[in-house]
Amino acid sequence: MTQTLPFGSWPSPIAASDIAGNSPRLGDARFVGGDVWWAEGVAAERGRTAVLRASDGASVLPAPWSARSRVHEYGGGAWTAADDGALLFVEQSDQRVYLRTADAEPIPLTPAGTGMAFGDLVLAEGRLWAVRETQGDTGAPRRDIVVIPLDGSAAEDPSAIVSVVAGSDFVAYPAPRAGRLAWIAWDHPDMPWDAAELRVGRIESDGRVRRWTTLAGGRGVADGQDVSALQPEWAADDELLFVADPPAAPGGPARWNLRRARLDAVGGAVVEPLLPADADTGGPLWNLGTRWYARLEDGRIAAVQTNGRDRLVLVDPGTRAVTELETPLGQMLVKDVDGARLLLSGAGPRTPGGIWLLDVDARTFAPVRGGETDLDPGWMPEALPLSFPGPRGDVHAFAYPPTNPLATGPEGDLPPYLVLVHGGPTAHVSGDLSLAVAYFTSRGIGVLDVNYGGSTGYGRAYRERLKGGWGVVDVEDVAAAARGIAEAGIADPARLAVRGGSAGGWTVLCAIADTDVFSAGISRYGVADLRMLVAETHDFEARYIDGLVGPLPEAEELYARRSPLSRPEALRTPLLILQGADDPVVPPSQSEALRDALAANGVPHAYLLFEGEAHGFRGREAIIRSLEAEVAFLGAVLGFETPGVPPLDIEGLSDPRGTL
Repeated sequence: MTQTLPFGSWPSPIAASDIAGNSPRLGDARFVGGDVWWAEGVAAERGRTAVLRASDGASVLPAPWSARSRVHEYGGGAWTAADDGALLFVEQSDQRVYLRTADAEPIPLTPAGTGMAFGDLVLAEGRLWAVRETQGDTGAPRRDIVVIPLDGSAAEDPSAIVSVVAGSDFVAYPAPRAGRLAWIAWDHPDMPWDAAELRVGRIESDGRVRRWTTLAGGRGVADGQDVSALQPEWAADDELLFVADPPAAPGGPARWNLRRARLDAVGGAVVEPLLPADADTGGPLWNLGTRWYARLEDGRIAAVQTNGRDRLVLVDPGTRAVTELETPLGQMLVKDVDGARLLLSGAGPRTPGGIWLLDVDARTFAPVRGGETDLDPGWMPEALPLSFPGPRGDVHAFAYPPTNPLATGPEGDLPPYLVLVHGGPTAHVSGDLSLAVAYFTSRGIGVLDVNYGGSTGYGRAYRERLKGGWGVVDVEDVAAAARGIAEAGIADPARLAVRGGSAGGWTVLCAIADTDVFSAGISRYGVADLRMLVAETHDFEARYIDGLVGPLPEAEELYARRSPLSRPEALRTPLLILQGADDPVVPPSQSEALRDALAANGVPHAYLLFEGEAHGFRGREAIIRSLEAEVAFLGAVLGFETPGVPPLDIEGLSDPRGTL
């Protein structure tokens, strides 16, 4: 029987522990022999990344080993495997590469104590290729593409590791074939989605590449516009596939599209589009090895295309015929290919996140891991795609209404809404089914997930709307979306909260400082001071703010003016601050300075510091405590009871029902 209860106070069967236990953090997946292996974060073991196999569910990489790279800080490509079941992986604790065969103890392939880290592992041409990052005593890390001997000789002799090519601040996607190497490279101050180059060079007799040709990408190479190239993969000894985003025509849209380069014997190439579309096959390269397409054994290519939501298409390179491969997913990445079988990761509007096996010819689609929930579908909200007019153009978002088969709100009342601001800020949301979202909506709290200007998935122009305007454009767009759902009669305008992490946390803090739209904010390891961020952050993002705001020292006054900590008097909105104690991207010093400013202003706030957590919470206890704290905070500040959720001690809040 349905009860009439205040929004936000509905009883829910979804506990925070369900999110920690039933929403696994899934990583790379691949075919190994006749089996499927995948990486998975184990929340109960402080987020350790295990490698498991589908045939028996056993762990190929048992505790305490953890396959996680820290190259470019965010890692990626932390493991690969041979068909005989040999596992090659980067151990999180020391960043060395190890080899594990059968059930033997892993043996190191790279030396200890040298300041080296590895990622983007590729087993090809009978050798192990990788991106290496070397920390020196002073200055920025050095990066190169290397070959690591499989006999273990480099564990004692670092010189046994062959440096194949260097000379760039950043490198990715080592792709060797028939005496050539293709790779992606870029330099400060660019990010890989700004102006990354696709390079190809001959491997000389000593194993090194000294000369190369740039086939695509770079600064000002398309009618003065920057171009980003990604994911080179060989189709033949003289045929290279990749994606890049030059405009289709002068003044036209720039989208990442699939392309093919035919190489000649002297280093020249003819480049042609394979899948032109007003959609993106590609995205922001935060994690090494990310793939958006795969070549099947017979030469056909399966590719993800993104325009708000994702779809999977199959293109025949000979006829250019394109057909859609039906899946229930609205967001996906390609993980591996075997014949005509694909491994995908992703989720959909009615489908939880998981790893999936698609047989392209048989048109069968089945989960390998995840993708299922025991919860009755009546508890799961379905996202409604919406667009709102903003000061600089339309703003795209997905609204999840309060959804509970046993409760309804009082007649005439409107629900509170939590507005989500993704990180990056280049990330992209697709309106997928989410148990974490249902944690709020099942309690009568609506959720609005916003793809503000700067998000990927809508082309370069939408992404570059944020160029020079971080802390302004994103705030305008998020505020426009929040006002839009209130004006549409979907949400209570007096009970709008905003929540974001990392770059999304920056937008949260700017939004509560610069607008009057929100009655509460939740910052998860959010940026509070741009100057502190630049001074303390890691090398991958050391020049990121050049494009988002401006270069230093020229833009220092702008950094100060936009940073909420530079104008603490503007911080008057109740705020929950969640922070990892070991965060190298946004150190606790920023959150603690924010906490102190709120206390000085007498603003209600709570600050939770999670020991052992870095940038993004992986441990079970941190996941549970942070979610429970968010609901308790919203209830206390916005004025509704939160049954089944532990109370939160909020400094400066005299009445737990929201009286300040």
